[in-house]
Amino acid sequence: MEKKDVLAGLAALAQETRLDIFRLLVEAGPEGRSAGAIAEALAVAPATLSFHLSNLTHAGLIVQRRESRSLIYSADFGRMTGIVGFLSENCCGRSANPAACAPLCASVPEAANTENQEETSNGASAGPRCGC
Repeated sequence: MEKKDVLAGLAALAQETRLDIFRLLVEAGPEGRSAGAIAEALAVAPATLSFHLSNLTHAGLIVQRRESRSLIYSADFGRMTGIVGFLSENCCGRSANPAACAPLCASVPEAANTENQEETSNGASAGPRCGC
């Protein structure tokens, strides 16, 4: 994932209402929620909600689809995973405190760890990287 895409996603989430919307859509799963259901769940005015949904859409964090007369929004799980992966990609191999990344690295299958090992300049393995 490109750094500019990560920055756009993080900037969009750095606002309370947008973070609440995104978390609600993550909880809803791929089925998503209608704009009306989001507004009702978060007690957000329709015009305000539209502004925030547009911001999240432009950042690539959510996607919109039409079902009959309703717009349904859902989280883009691929983008979310990409951002988390970008933030943690070096955690398992270069951390000064490997215990800090233990929960993240523990879920990585052994094959993923060995495939992602980097070599240092002397040919030795730098250790596994996070497989998120």
